Amino acid sequence: MSFSNYLENKVLGHVFGGAAYTAPATLYVGLFTSDPGETGSGTEVSGGSYARQTITFTVTGSQASSSAAVEFPTATASWGTITYAAVYDAVSGGNLLASGALTTSKTIDNGDVFRIPSGDFDIDLD
Repeated sequence: MSFSNYLENKVLGHVFGGAAYTAPATLYVGLFTSDPGETGSGTEVSGGSYARQTITFTVTGSQASSSAAVEFPTATASWGTITYAAVYDAVSGGNLLASGALTTSKTIDNGDVFRIPSGDFDIDLD
């Protein structure tokens, strides 16, 4: 998972430029059928009862891991094949913070539920 251009600029400004950056109070995970890249330009799922879900993290050393399971609503239409996930600072719109490819892609059809088990969503810095 990599930081977005937006977050990279905020971190650099905060650490090296003295520009204050306040972390978002709530983080949201979104699902994509194509790579959102560092600007969020990929194809986020839409329709079929899809909505970004809140996600929380526990940070240990150079890794942030999801601290609770995340469950999306039951799909009421096909969402396609989910290949990427991304973290945002808003439930819709907002700023992309980080994104990355899923270990395994998953096709979500009508009636399916997409789940991320606790501890299975990681953001690593090296």
